[in-house]
Amino acid sequence: MLELIDLHYSYPDGTSALRGVCLQIAAGEKVALVGLNGAGKSTLLLHLNGIFRPRSGEVRIDAQPISDANIRHVRAQVGMVFQDPDDQLFSPTVFEDVAFGPLHMGLAEADVRERVALALDQVGMSGFEARMPHHLSLGQRKRVAIATVLSMSPSILALDEPSAGLDPRARRGLIDLLRHLPQAMIVSTHDMRMVAEVFPRTVVLEQGQVAFDGPSATLLADEAMLLRYGLEL
Repeated sequence: MLELIDLHYSYPDGTSALRGVCLQIAAGEKVALVGLNGAGKSTLLLHLNGIFRPRSGEVRIDAQPISDANIRHVRAQVGMVFQDPDDQLFSPTVFEDVAFGPLHMGLAEADVRERVALALDQVGMSGFEARMPHHLSLGQRKRVAIATVLSMSPSILALDEPSAGLDPRARRGLIDLLRHLPQAMIVSTHDMRMVAEVFPRTVVLEQGQVAFDGPSATLLADEAMLLRYGLEL
């Protein structure tokens, strides 16, 4: 479903962010991406739908390297959800935000409405179609942001710190949502308790390299390993 092959990336100032990352994610697999700030987690996610392009190496979706020729298809298949939902929600109403992607796919109005209804139902936001996004709570805005990518019917979800800033009730709702979504998923997070509940597999990034890739239970049970990578349960 998703493959990173010897991925290298440096920022324009020369800072090396990713150094030889190799990773494979299967259909339906849920993977947590953890590590200290600056480890390269967000940079990695931004490669998955072509926002960033590697200095060397490849990103493959369904065995096809990302290229200018297939970038629209890739962005329909890989739904990117940013940490701050206000980076993703820009329309006057929830309906218009969630409909934006399907409309630009050229779908008929009936199909767009069907996709919006299904996406909002999946995130528990049915009935909010006419609401203004900036009047919603942070937890509600995050759900709507997820709905904006679900309406594109992606096969892969890439989420950056989805539980950051949420109160306990909103966090619990988000965990339940992520647990039940069927898509393959890679989620950058510092929330190790969420990792324990949702993600059977964890990848640890350290200074732009994969330092651990294995069962979450193995990592979470090893206090010395958690300490080594600066993680806390």
